[in-house]
Amino acid sequence: MRELWEYQHALTADISGLVCGVDEAGRGPLAGPVCAAAVILPEDWILPGLNDSKKLSEKRREALYAAICAGAVAWSTAFASVEEIEAHNILGATYLAMNRAIGALAPQPALALIDGNRSEGIAFPSRTVVGGDGKCASIAAASILAKVTRDRYMRSLDAQYPEYGFARHKGYGTAAHYAALRALGPCPAHRPSFLKKRH
Repeated sequence: MRELWEYQHALTADISGLVCGVDEAGRGPLAGPVCAAAVILPEDWILPGLNDSKKLSEKRREALYAAICAGAVAWSTAFASVEEIEAHNILGATYLAMNRAIGALAPQPALALIDGNRSEGIAFPSRTVVGGDGKCASIAAASILAKVTRDRYMRSLDAQYPEYGFARHKGYGTAAHYAALRALGPCPAHRPSFLKKRH
């Protein structure tokens, strides 16, 4: 946990204001929105178990989600819809969601640390961090909020379209999901441009 702060401090040593971490969940699935989260953590705040959301169990993510929301200086989550993914492509839609999440923070950060290697669509002062969800405390926290928020949304979609199994695969292209698509065709929650390469 401390190494996550050491890396973040090294990246932001020249910044005097607040720093937020930003990450997304849901760039790859065949269905559902993309979700972004932005988080400002208290300086050197220690949360045992904080890590890249992909390395955590669903139960652990849920517990950390609650702790982050309770302890953060500020946090926000935001979506870009299936329609926006189709209109702007997945990268453009990801920037939309990230900008919404950063813009909703109060207080506003002086710098946003963006997970990944591209930030040309970010409307706020930012720096990219490749693999940031495993290197920076604030990005790790954002990765958990984005993942949990999107997973909850996909479980709600499952209630609306139970035959597709969204609660299980969260919209990703599993064998069961492809089988449901072959049998039923897509529903309004699916991303048409992602289905062109369907198996």
